[in-house]
Amino acid sequence: MKHAVGPRQELGLRTLFNVLGPLTNPAKVKRQVLGVYDSALCEPLAEVLVRLGSEHALVLHSDDGLDEISIAANTLGYECKAGEISPIDIDPAALGHAHDSLNGLQVETAEHSASLIRSALGGDEDAVSIKARSMITLNAGAGIYVSGVTDSLPSGIVAAEKAMASGAAAQKLEAFVAFTQAFAQEQAVAPG
Repeated sequence: MKHAVGPRQELGLRTLFNVLGPLTNPAKVKRQVLGVYDSALCEPLAEVLVRLGSEHALVLHSDDGLDEISIAANTLGYECKAGEISPIDIDPAALGHAHDSLNGLQVETAEHSASLIRSALGGDEDAVSIKARSMITLNAGAGIYVSGVTDSLPSGIVAAEKAMASGAAAQKLEAFVAFTQAFAQEQAVAPG
């Protein structure tokens, strides 16, 4: 799959690899949140995940076109759990994270994205950081839920809120950044 990335990006349009990529994860994950670019793919991909042995997965597409849970529109999809598939409709307002738009969340560079994430996790209170924090909370909460740490999406979101409020999420991000930078340096000097 890694060899398809360059040509796919050069084409500038979605291909079969956009669908196959998440399904060919070499880690063979059994629990995942899978966002898709087209709502018509949610049910077929949910069926594939069940056939591949997923224990718990959410396959999602938001009404405003995101391949993740949105703060500005409902997110529809399917939940795969214990071999069963059921439709899911996630309303950000019902979860306390509705916003009127996604304005300010579009980023152009990795640096801008990192800055926005750090502002959100750091507790900044400007409008864009609050929106970003809500996006992170909803999607992290979904991950916490499918991981089995909590027994419902709302309780997963509460766990994500607590991790952010305590500073644990920001600390984990910085630890991850330090690890990946050290790993990259190690790989750069490793022979072969």
